[in-house]
Amino acid sequence: MTDTPTLPAVSREWHLLSRPVGWPKPEDFALVEAEVPQPGEGQVLVRNEYVSVDPYMRGRMSAAKSYVAPFELDKPMQGGAVGEVVVSNAEGIEPGDHVLHFFGWREYAVVDARNAVKVDPEAAPLSTYLGVLGMTGLTAYAGLLRTAAFKEGDSVFVSGAAGAVGSQVGQIAKLKGASRVIGSAGSDEKVKLLVEEYGFDAAFNYKNGPVAQQLREAAPDGVDVYFDNVGGDHLEAAIGSLNQGGRIAVCGMISVYNNTEPAPGPKNLARLIQTRGRIEGFLVGDHYDLQPQFVQEVGAWVRSGELKYRETVVEGIENNLEAFFGVLRGDNIGKMIVKL
Repeated sequence: MTDTPTLPAVSREWHLLSRPVGWPKPEDFALVEAEVPQPGEGQVLVRNEYVSVDPYMRGRMSAAKSYVAPFELDKPMQGGAVGEVVVSNAEGIEPGDHVLHFFGWREYAVVDARNAVKVDPEAAPLSTYLGVLGMTGLTAYAGLLRTAAFKEGDSVFVSGAAGAVGSQVGQIAKLKGASRVIGSAGSDEKVKLLVEEYGFDAAFNYKNGPVAQQLREAAPDGVDVYFDNVGGDHLEAAIGSLNQGGRIAVCGMISVYNNTEPAPGPKNLARLIQTRGRIEGFLVGDHYDLQPQFVQEVGAWVRSGELKYRETVVEGIENNLEAFFGVLRGDNIGKMIVKL
């Protein structure tokens, strides 16, 4: 056990007050003050330095049955975070260590040591453990290489390609020998970034015309793999351009997260019969066995500069909610992170 350092009396944390219908509204949330918690046996107190906001969090704000429990009302929300241990009642973790955990949306968090993963700020910037070397990076890696069964020579289409996951999918595909990588994004600035910085072969702004038409022009020979972050018209377009034996990995469908009515499915699903194509959804939590391989391979690419990444950093816990809204709007380039 360690002596307790001088700590502030209160910690600010974001609570969900009511379950949003359609687009979330500021009045559905509140930034409240709570006493700084004290760790029990086998626990550590962490001062969060960076917290993550991600599209999947919108689903946890609903009470609908899903793959993960909904956020509880009038309690702190959760999400990826990395910070410094300030008090430790656990063997193997000392004050001054940095850990990755899942109690974001707050300034201080008590974490069971078994759920805290030590990270090295000397090996990589702390924020990368929430993005390119964290859950979003592993999502890209597992979804492309395992779920979509990518192989050298494949043509790959990625939607939401300027986001944290999509930008990594495209680059990994290129590094693994894709014949062509195409991305869609929501602004001309992002399209330019995909081609000039991330090395995509082609990209288009989905707001500039029908997605199916733009995809056909960008991939005249069709696509073998579609990594879906968007759903809706992107999924339908991908099915329309899918080559024989094509694979679609469904990571997310941000285009329908705020719908109040079920979105209609693609009208051309029957084409999967013709192409012998398949669609498979996946969750990163099912692929943590890939973590050591992922960190070794992608970490080397990051250090060598072969894999580039961007972060959109918002300062201050008081802006945590606006950063989340920004993710839903597509304001971010790369991983959206809040620096506390």
